[in-house]
Amino acid sequence: MNAVRYSSKAPAKIAPKKKPAFNAQGFLDSSGAARQIVEYRRLENIYVQGDLATRIFYIQRGGVKLTVVNEVGKEAVVALLGPGDFFGERGLAGQLVRIGTATTITPTTLFVIDKKEMVRVLHTEPAFSDRFVAYMISRNIRIEQDLIDQLFNSSEKRLARTLLLLTRYGMQDEPETMLPKVSQETLAEMIGATRSRVNFFMTKFRKLGFINYDKGGLQIDSSLLRVVLHE
Repeated sequence: MNAVRYSSKAPAKIAPKKKPAFNAQGFLDSSGAARQIVEYRRLENIYVQGDLATRIFYIQRGGVKLTVVNEVGKEAVVALLGPGDFFGERGLAGQLVRIGTATTITPTTLFVIDKKEMVRVLHTEPAFSDRFVAYMISRNIRIEQDLIDQLFNSSEKRLARTLLLLTRYGMQDEPETMLPKVSQETLAEMIGATRSRVNFFMTKFRKLGFINYDKGGLQIDSSLLRVVLHE
């Protein structure tokens, strides 16, 4: 089998880098929405599967893992979220209880907004409402892209894309270069592969200079995009 080679040439641009859909913190401040700012430690549950869905959350700093457990106790990671992301908003659509668990993956600061207060702001602040809808549409597009990635791409490409998404690549002008510590087990659950496969590709990425382990976490180089673009 021929070895896969990656070109040293700069990869072609696939899309312009974009800022987050909107500055939710600024809009929440200007709208006067009643909300709490809550600090969470690493690996602390924000809510668990089965809790009442009475609040919406906005990540100001840190990261959150969303997981679901099925009837036989098998857990699946459905999303890793970072600064600028909302979660827990299903309650706005009538969901009474949480269908999953939200856990911090690093020390995290959240805006916590009561569901009734969020509904009030959406009804009384058209600019916020329009931008919130635009944010939700863009996130749904990302979810569809995740599904396509899961169905058609190799586990190597899925891992590379997941690492780039965790750096907020394409979502802001300057993506993060340092990721908080995310276990290989979590990455394996996210891309639908075994831990041994993730370990194999992470070692390969490190040797190629795409990633680097540091005391503070994992450094990701944007050149990792070559793996995603490689046919």
